[in-house]
Amino acid sequence: MKGYVHSIYNGGMVDGPGIRSVVFLSGCGLRCKYCHNPDTWDKKSGIVMSIEECMTEVLKYKPYYKFSGGGVTISGGEPLHQHEFVEALLKACRAHDIHTVLDTSGFAPPEVAEKILPLVDLLMLDIKAYNPEIYKKLTGVGLDKTIVFAKTSQRLHTPTWIRYVLVPGLTDDVEDLKKLADFLSDFDNIEKIHVLPFHKQGEHKWADIGVPYELYDTPVPTQAQIDEAQRIFNEI
Repeated sequence: MKGYVHSIYNGGMVDGPGIRSVVFLSGCGLRCKYCHNPDTWDKKSGIVMSIEECMTEVLKYKPYYKFSGGGVTISGGEPLHQHEFVEALLKACRAHDIHTVLDTSGFAPPEVAEKILPLVDLLMLDIKAYNPEIYKKLTGVGLDKTIVFAKTSQRLHTPTWIRYVLVPGLTDDVEDLKKLADFLSDFDNIEKIHVLPFHKQGEHKWADIGVPYELYDTPVPTQAQIDEAQRIFNEI
């Protein structure tokens, strides 16, 4: 089994608990306007690697995973764009008793969720927006698959962290935030909800791939805006 790997970052501390190796896979069906890694959109932009080659790299850091409560995070791009490779990598990590995190938008067919989620120790689900029109405007795709993916994680009791990027003028509408909070209130598998501030750190990458960056004039959210959004989610 081989896949397209954009990069492997060892020593990550913001992509799940503990010290982690983050395997960034290439390929994504979304075109998020705030994406800071547009260079991962094309699957073939990555390097072809086998499961064995990936495991050789991440196993070097297994002692760090053990003492810190860390492990391996599979991210992207959208990792489920290569769901067969993800499945094989998760199984390989499990065989070596390595904690796994899947960082995904949930943009995958329902049958993929059924196969992948039982292999995941922790799901980090990025919900880009809850208003279907905003979601489509922001990502270029529909919201339905993400909702089904979330509901599947609930049914399978997959421990989940929700991540929500606050973009002024796009994803900061208070009523939309309250509706999302209400939707998530029924999920007993959600451990945390993190509001992340929109940033422009990957803006230069858009120019590198020759695609106009539409959020050039969009301000980053203030701390007060972030705190208010987090408060709404904390109240569920």
